[in-house]
Amino acid sequence: MSDRFELPSELNIYSALESRDALLTWATEQISKGKGYMEISARDVVEVDGSGLQLLAALSNMEQTWHLVEASEPFAEACRTMGFGGWLDKRYLKSSNGESST
Repeated sequence: MSDRFELPSELNIYSALESRDALLTWATEQISKGKGYMEISARDVVEVDGSGLQLLAALSNMEQTWHLVEASEPFAEACRTMGFGGWLDKRYLKSSNGESST
């Protein structure tokens, strides 16, 4: 399993259960490896709703911190709209060529 979690293209109520299970399995693995923080990519997300963002908000309550390292425009817009703009921290976001976008 990769060290980075790739969110699905549809991060919504219809995929919430499957996404939650995959995310929790991955997060548990990362915690057991003793990673300093977890990297999550939303580069492929084309559809997102409150349920999808709620999954990530719940992840924030775990003992391990996480950073969003890539974000599609639909995902970024949903974050801004729902008040999660802080997840779009430019210190962690990478451009399409893998470099920090700062």
